[in-house]
Amino acid sequence: MRMLLPLDRDLDDAQLAARYAYPEDLGAPFVRVCFVASADGAVSSGGRSEGLSSPADRRVFRLLRRLADVILVGAGTARAEDYRGARRPTTGRDTPPPIAVVTGSARLDPAGRLFTDTRVPPIVLTLAAAPAERRDRLTAAGADVVALDRLTPDAVLGELGRRGLHRVLCEGGPTLLGELVAADAVDELCLTVAPLLVGGRAGRIATGPDGEHLHRLELADVLQEDGVLLLRYRRDIRATPIE
Repeated sequence: MRMLLPLDRDLDDAQLAARYAYPEDLGAPFVRVCFVASADGAVSSGGRSEGLSSPADRRVFRLLRRLADVILVGAGTARAEDYRGARRPTTGRDTPPPIAVVTGSARLDPAGRLFTDTRVPPIVLTLAAAPAERRDRLTAAGADVVALDRLTPDAVLGELGRRGLHRVLCEGGPTLLGELVAADAVDELCLTVAPLLVGGRAGRIATGPDGEHLHRLELADVLQEDGVLLLRYRRDIRATPIE
């Protein structure tokens, strides 16, 4: 056991970006998940994750977006958080990463900020069985609507990979993360722990299919600012399967 704190070394933006850089020469989607939770495990306060955020969390959040090719999010989170398009260009490109929304029903508001306040068209990943009139309204609002036969992680990531969008940043919600965990499709988890106790009935960061789906991670990085912990875990490729 080793003591990690106290430390006294500030990181500038370039050093922080180097720590969070994606692997080079990716030939397939690499899924990084970004969440914030309270010290007692709540994923939201007042129904939104914004209530748990902090300057340190927002700094890393913005950085992770700039490093990503695409931001993947479930429709429930996009609606609850009133998503809009990313503002800053992806590193090495002139445009921000698109928001890719997973929705089986295509139930999104074409007048929402996701479609009206964005520099790049959102990608809507839905089912071919979703109502055609909903899909048509989203297309008319400027979305790049993709109708898939299934919305399993392999199908969703396969579509992103086909587009060359390999640096994937998943911002939730818990159901989407639960499905990615069940499919063993999470390569990295960036978890901010806010120094707050929330209590109540707030959920956890992942809720998915019945049964446990254990996948071992290794701790890759620990940062702290004003009591906020910023943890980065990555897939432990050395670990034997957990039965």
